[in-house]
Amino acid sequence: MTGEEGKGELPEGWVRTSVGEIYKIIGGGTPSTRVPEYWEGDIPWITSADIHGLKQIKPRKYINENAIKRSATNLIPKDSIIVVTRVGLGKVALTKKPICFSQDSQALIGNKELISPDYSLYYLSEAVQIFKYKHRGTTIAGVTKKQLKELHFPLPPLPEQHRIVAKIETLFTRLDAGVTALTTLKTQLKRYRQAVLKSAMEGKLTAKWREEHKEELEPASELLERIKKDFTAPKYRKVLPLDEFEYYKIPKEWKWVQACDLCFNITNGYTPKAPKLFYGSGEIPFIKVYNLTKTGELDFSKKPTFIQEITHTNELKRSIVKPKDILMNIVGPPLGKISVVQNLYPEWNMNQAIVAYKPFSCLSRQFFIYALLSESVLCNITRLAKATAGQYNLTVTMTRSLPIPLPPVSEQEQIVQEIETRFSVIDHLEVTITQSLLQADRLRHSILKRAFEGKLIPQDPDDEPAEELLVRIKAEKEGN
Repeated sequence: MTGEEGKGELPEGWVRTSVGEIYKIIGGGTPSTRVPEYWEGDIPWITSADIHGLKQIKPRKYINENAIKRSATNLIPKDSIIVVTRVGLGKVALTKKPICFSQDSQALIGNKELISPDYSLYYLSEAVQIFKYKHRGTTIAGVTKKQLKELHFPLPPLPEQHRIVAKIETLFTRLDAGVTALTTLKTQLKRYRQAVLKSAMEGKLTAKWREEHKEELEPASELLERIKKDFTAPKYRKVLPLDEFEYYKIPKEWKWVQACDLCFNITNGYTPKAPKLFYGSGEIPFIKVYNLTKTGELDFSKKPTFIQEITHTNELKRSIVKPKDILMNIVGPPLGKISVVQNLYPEWNMNQAIVAYKPFSCLSRQFFIYALLSESVLCNITRLAKATAGQYNLTVTMTRSLPIPLPPVSEQEQIVQEIETRFSVIDHLEVTITQSLLQADRLRHSILKRAFEGKLIPQDPDDEPAEELLVRIKAEKEGN
C-alpha cells in the first residue's frame, strides 16, 4: 500500500501515479540568523519541531519578505502539504495559511479543485513512513527530493477522494473519542494509586482492622524504643528537627518519626571519572537516576553502566548497595523516583544523584517503600528542594530527616496487604488499557490501509475515471 513499488491491485476507476506527477515539490531554507532584521516580520517560518499533528502547525518564529527574497526559504500557499525529509523524518502536515519552512522539509503544492489535500495528507501520513527504513545519509536520516517524487500514489476519482476523507474522519472521530477516554482513565488510575497510598499513610485503609486488633497492637512509641535498644543507628552530624516539617493527622497508635530513626544507614553515591565507567557490560553494575522508576522497580536494562571491582571497593566503597536496599533520586525533575535494588548482582554501586535507605530488619521493608512512594510523605522534603535552572535538588540531610508515619509492625504488614490488593486491580486495568490503546493504533492504520486500497467505501461507476482526472492534473501542472 505505501511502498515505493506500488504493488497491489487498485479498484476500477483508480490510477497508479506518483507524488511528482501530481504535485509541484518545493524545498525550504533558513534565513541567516546573522541578519536579525530578517526575523522581524509576520510570515510564519517553521521547522519539523513546529509540527504537532497532521493539521497542527504551531510556528514559533516569523520572518519578513526580505528574508524570503534573500534566502533559500520559500513561501507556500494554504492547503500545501509539508513533508519532513530530514530531522523529524516522517512528519506530515497540511498548511492552513501561507507559510515558510526550513531545509529539513519539502512542500507539495497542487490544485485542491483537482486533488483533495486531505486525501493526500492521510495517504502520505502512512506512505512516507517507508523513508524511515530506506533513508539515505549517515548522521542525519534523510531522503532525497527524487525519492519523494517517485513515491507511489494511488489516485481515485475526485468525488471518491472526498468520500474517503469523510469516512476516515468519521471513523477517526469515534476512535479519538475512545482513545481520549482510555487516556483519561489511565491518568485517573495514576491518581488513584496516590489516593490509595495517601489513605494508607493516614491509617484509613486499616481503620477497621486496627479496631479489631487494638488489644494486640504494640504502640509505635514502644516499637521505636525497641529499635533504639536492639539496633545501633548512626549519629549523623546534621538532621533537621521534626518541628520544621508539616504533618497530617495519624492514628493515636502511630508515631511520627524520621527516616534516620528507621535505618542503619542512609547515604548518597558518587560518580568516578569517565574512564572508570564502562557501558553495556562489566564487573559491578553502576546505577544512575534514569534506572530508577516511580513504581519501586529498578530498570537496569536502560543504558546499563558498570565499574571495575577495584573502583567499587576503594574509591566508591561508601556508596556500595546490596539487594533490597531502597534507592531514591535527589536530583530532578522529576523527584520521587523510588526503586529497590535487585538480586541480579550481589553488590551494586550508585551515582551522586541517588540516596540509599537501609531499613532495620524488624520493620516492614515494603511499608517503607510505599511510604517513600507516597506523595503525601515525600511532599515534606520536595517542597524544601531548591530549583536552579529548572533543576531540583535534595540534600542528603533532607532525606535523612524525612518524616515518616510509623504504625505498629503488624499493622505495617496489613497496610502492605491492603495496598497490594488495590494495586493488583489497578495493574490489571492498566494492562487492559495499554492493550486497547495498541489495538486503537492498529485499527487506525488498518482504516488507512483499507482506504487507499479502495476497500473502505464502495466505488461509484458514475464518477469521472481517475485516468481522465490525472490528464487534467498533469496539464495544469505543466502549464504552471
